[in-house]
Amino acid sequence: YAFTSVDRALELIKDPEAIEHNLAVMPGVTNSSLTTKLVNTCESRADSLAIIDLPDIYIPPSEEKCSSFKDRVDGTTPERTAAALVRRQINSSYGATYYPWVKIRDNLNSRDVWVPPSVPALGAMAYTERTSEVWFAPAGFNRGGLNQGTAGVPVLQVSEHLMSKDRDTLYEANINPIASFVSEGIVIFGQKTLQSTKSALDRINVRRLMIFIKKEVSRICNTLLFEQNVAATWS
Repeated sequence: YAFTSVDRALELIKDPEAIEHNLAVMPGVTNSSLTTKLVNTCESRADSLAIIDLPDIYIPPSEEKCSSFKDRVDGTTPERTAAALVRRQINSSYGATYYPWVKIRDNLNSRDVWVPPSVPALGAMAYTERTSEVWFAPAGFNRGGLNQGTAGVPVLQVSEHLMSKDRDTLYEANINPIASFVSEGIVIFGQKTLQSTKSALDRINVRRLMIFIKKEVSRICNTLLFEQNVAATWS
């Protein structure tokens, strides 16, 4: 029933005339069939970017009782996660993913909570759009520094500290690392889409720019629909 509920929700957002959005996220849902369908749904709409979460990076308490934190994060490694994503053969500029999970501060309930990386990624994109524009990269120390509040929620910790070689392994597989540096803090250190074909569209800011242009052109054209086919309208 849980799978079917999410699958039905994905069916509801398929039609761009029924529901408008330029980002689609399912935080914590890591089922490969559902996350792939979310990417395909956004690609078929051609006006939205899917942020998906990958499995086995962290096991939340709601899913399994573990005796230690180590048991929660021992399900995979950057190498295994990268290899698993490559095997899925997703080649779409309408999707993006991140690694690993992060701990945030829940100010409403005064407690710390582990959340999937799609949460701070969504926050960084919203922050980038608010302070710059959608075509700026939602990454790096200026717009992806999570300690500075760019995620919209206080980010305190990562579930796994990534070495330089780990970040390279993830990035080569189109997974954007969330790195923790001693002096700079926690930062989103990549902005790749899930497109494996090399082009400008394998970058999030370029895909979001194209989505923005398409929506704006569509809104402008709506005002010209059924107008007279004369020189004034052409101009």
